[in-house]
Amino acid sequence: IVDRIDDNKDGYLTTEELKNWIKRVQKRYIYENVAKVWKDYDLNKDNKIAWEEYKQATYGYYLEEFQDAADQHSFKKMLPRDERRFKTADLDGDLAATREEFTAFLHPEEFEHMKTIVVLETLEDIDKNEDGFVDQDEYIADMFANEEGGPEPDWVITEREQFSDFRDLNKDGKMDKEEIQHWILPRDYDHALAEARHLVYESDVDKDQKLTKEEVLDNWNMFVGSQATNYGEDLTRNHDE
Repeated sequence: IVDRIDDNKDGYLTTEELKNWIKRVQKRYIYENVAKVWKDYDLNKDNKIAWEEYKQATYGYYLEEFQDAADQHSFKKMLPRDERRFKTADLDGDLAATREEFTAFLHPEEFEHMKTIVVLETLEDIDKNEDGFVDQDEYIADMFANEEGGPEPDWVITEREQFSDFRDLNKDGKMDKEEIQHWILPRDYDHALAEARHLVYESDVDKDQKLTKEEVLDNWNMFVGSQATNYGEDLTRNHDE
């Protein structure tokens, strides 16, 4: 894997090479994931997945069996939500997803035109009082359930400060859709670059801003826990990139 990351074959891994590699791994994971489930949904084998096919494959059992069952609540919420997301991903509006459209449906955070859906779904998940905003308590409740009613741990207090200082940008005590987007899909943050910098910083023993194969192998643990190796998975299978 080190040899494959080393684009210019100079024996060193730079931050840039690592960043590009991590982006490739992310993309490959997404497309492999879509390929894996494609045949489960493309029931008529026309190389498109119609909304009706997806609905039948995912919800057919519930539609037929549980019309009045008590556990219908979450299913009833999920179906229109899926339909809304499917229609947003379906750029040509024919209610049949191509592979690219289906990829946008399954992995909306990777596609520019799906960002409003990611923000909307996040808001709906966290906004318990359904006022269209996320207040500080809702923000905290999403991460921490204080069942004992005792004092909050330090990290929760820090998160409350984060909310006031960095999440609630206009200081009105709550997050609107724009602030939620800034939080979950920040424009100025490149996840792959951050990961690459972290790997170089932690493994670069001689501090020359690049990694030798030895430096990588000496810190193999860090790489096994990283997207650079697909969290270790790529070490157990051979890939032709």
